[in-house]
Amino acid sequence: MSRTEELTDLKESLGDLIEEAPELESFVGFVESAEATETIDNKTKELMSLSISVVVRCDHCILWHTDAALDAGATHEEIVDALKIAVVMGGGPAMTYAVEAYRTLEALEAEQAE
Repeated sequence: MSRTEELTDLKESLGDLIEEAPELESFVGFVESAEATETIDNKTKELMSLSISVVVRCDHCILWHTDAALDAGATHEEIVDALKIAVVMGGGPAMTYAVEAYRTLEALEAEQAE
């Protein structure tokens, strides 16, 4: 399964879960509100979210926010720079997740180029 297909599947399953547990919709509303671009632009927020995803070691978050950062116009170099900051803040464990994020970046870039 490609990383793009994996992300689509994750989003569909999240939708199914929210449908079955509508209480989660208020959290989704909070996320959307927090991600709204009023002061900090969307690209910067996605790079921040990706860095945090690496530090907290969330594989699905890494996939989600790498894709979102690319969609927001982040360059390969900007994403790699964000991964460096994640490693600064998260140390050795974050380094291994930064590698996973880098692999995700390369896979999504390749899939988008097809």
